[in-house]
Amino acid sequence: MTVSEILSDERLRQDEFPVCRSKAYLAHAGVAPLARCAADAIGHYGFMAAQDDQETWLPKLHRAARESAAKLLVGAQADEIAFVGPTSLALSMVAGGLTFRRNDNIVIYHDDFPSNVYPWMALAAHGVKVRYLNTRELGRIRPVDVLGQVDESTRLVALASAHFIAGWRIDLDAIGKALRQRGILFCVDAMQTLGAFPVSVANVDFLAADGHKWLLSPCAAGIFYVRKELQDKLRPIALGWNNVRCPNYTAQDELAYHTGARRFEMGTHNVTGIVGLKASMDMLAEVGVENIAAELLRKRAWLVPALQAKGWTVLNAAAPPENCAGIISITRDDVDMVAVHARLTEAGVITSLRADRSGKNYIRLSPHFYNTDAELNRAVELL
Repeated sequence: MTVSEILSDERLRQDEFPVCRSKAYLAHAGVAPLARCAADAIGHYGFMAAQDDQETWLPKLHRAARESAAKLLVGAQADEIAFVGPTSLALSMVAGGLTFRRNDNIVIYHDDFPSNVYPWMALAAHGVKVRYLNTRELGRIRPVDVLGQVDESTRLVALASAHFIAGWRIDLDAIGKALRQRGILFCVDAMQTLGAFPVSVANVDFLAADGHKWLLSPCAAGIFYVRKELQDKLRPIALGWNNVRCPNYTAQDELAYHTGARRFEMGTHNVTGIVGLKASMDMLAEVGVENIAAELLRKRAWLVPALQAKGWTVLNAAAPPENCAGIISITRDDVDMVAVHARLTEAGVITSLRADRSGKNYIRLSPHFYNTDAELNRAVELL
């Protein structure tokens, strides 16, 4: 299955992405609908699980799902992938599992999505100094902005791969390489790029992404990447029968963690979610994430000037392709943004309504590769 096949065959498109039958879904940066492959895989698993132990296929599923995730994360190995659920939990595991010294500092972006802010803010209670990045525009984080905030006491930098409103995609490799040269850890919330753009972990230490956005898979079925060299240095903050060795389900006298990223999977898994996640990851790999990225950039190249021609202000309209994500946020001072969003929804064009720290409202369009030009035209006409 290819991008062109999907966009040129409406019957195939509606079969693979059933949401297309009833609406133009342009809100994949929020909570995306399931791809049919994920829904089918979940349905099949449910049928089989009703007739046997729900975990009968778990070892085989886990091996295959880790391999599928490693294919999406450029440079990752299967034993560096854990399945712990929501992005918030994975990021909290990093914040709570590292050893910080008093007066260490960490650098974060206060206007990132709260999941990538609150776990780090909480470290201030333990004597860690939390520094907030200064940016010229919302979400527009450049390598120079990051490097200007770190010093010899900086222990970690935690950023999102793309801002959830501004749609600015950061240069992971440039930032990560510079931080590694300085001995500073780099943690990435990849929710807004994984499945839409190639994501490399060559210069990343920790990465988390739930499946319910661009991966088109179930909620709370997420990927947690931990670089192999750091797995022994990140202390599991939750313990159970799955990540601590317990032969014959018998508690031992000493805590001995399993090897690999499994050491962070403390208990029973969200098997249903992982089944759907694997199916979606395999579908996206078949289409090719680099092909998906090219299609999203093509859509953006048409959408941005079309929206500007209608009088809308587009955040980061002039961003170079390497800094563009699948998010296009627009605003106008002379319209009721809440009312416009409601009218779009009523017309079957699904977008997101978001606000910045000042309370300014934006309509966020986040089409995926399977959205057609006709659907985008319809949205622009309604706007």
